[in-house]
Amino acid sequence: MKAIRLHRSDAESLVYEEAPRPIPGTGEILVSVHAAGVTPSELEWAPTSTLADGRPRPRPGIPGHEFSGVVAGLGAGVADLSIGDEVYGLNDWYREGAQAEFCLARSDEVAPRPRSVDHAHVAVTPISSLTAWQALIERARLAPGERVLIHAGAGAVGTFAVQLARWRGARVLATAATSNVDFVRELGADEVVDYTRVRFEEAARGVDVVLDTVGGETLERSWSVLGPGGRLVTIAAGSETTTDPRVRDAFFIVRADRAQLAEVARLVDAGSLRPVVARILPLAEGRAAYAPRSQGSTRGKIALEP
Repeated sequence: MKAIRLHRSDAESLVYEEAPRPIPGTGEILVSVHAAGVTPSELEWAPTSTLADGRPRPRPGIPGHEFSGVVAGLGAGVADLSIGDEVYGLNDWYREGAQAEFCLARSDEVAPRPRSVDHAHVAVTPISSLTAWQALIERARLAPGERVLIHAGAGAVGTFAVQLARWRGARVLATAATSNVDFVRELGADEVVDYTRVRFEEAARGVDVVLDTVGGETLERSWSVLGPGGRLVTIAAGSETTTDPRVRDAFFIVRADRAQLAEVARLVDAGSLRPVVARILPLAEGRAAYAPRSQGSTRGKIALEP
């Protein structure tokens, strides 16, 4: 099969080439990938370079862990899926990814895909929507009527977080660059702060929840806008190794969850959530999706199609 494979730890080492077609083991399914999402920061994550036990990960490896496709094979013990089922999901960070013609996933890492949008829009949904769900609903327990500040409202996670918070009945304040202010407002934000012109502290006071997707100075400044009982959640990669207990408690890494994927699919098909695709590229041009110039103030996420 064809795949994008990482030969070192930098984007320049990504090569479109032949790779062995995977064989599903017990509890696994083989997915014929119709589209895969791109998360550029993934190349910097620990699972991209090491195995779960800390040993170096064999090279070359296939990146990208979110996908939309069709079940093409079943491992032993899989009884709740059939060949031909259209699914989407998020496979384990330590296994080979989905930027290939085929990938493996556990059956509990996938759900029936939303049918109201195409595979490219479905493929950019798992990581970002699950991150938004687990941050706002699971961890922050965002309640109707509460005020939430979402950083980078036009970004991959931000687009889903704004819509999900709106669906939840919260009052939504988001930050965005000048070119994305109107777009984020269209997603459902009640207020949008142009962070290139205004410090968000001037607009956000006494908020109930902050979702930080940026880290660094933005994270540090965000503590000051929380009201009594306020909760902050961060997904910024730099927080993973922090020694600050406050930041450590606020940080989490998204996980696959079949029930949540099913609920997200329902919300997409109901029109409550709209996946945002920045660009669609052929798999053969996958390396271009990781170039810094491909990001910037991108709306949503890039998808690759084999």
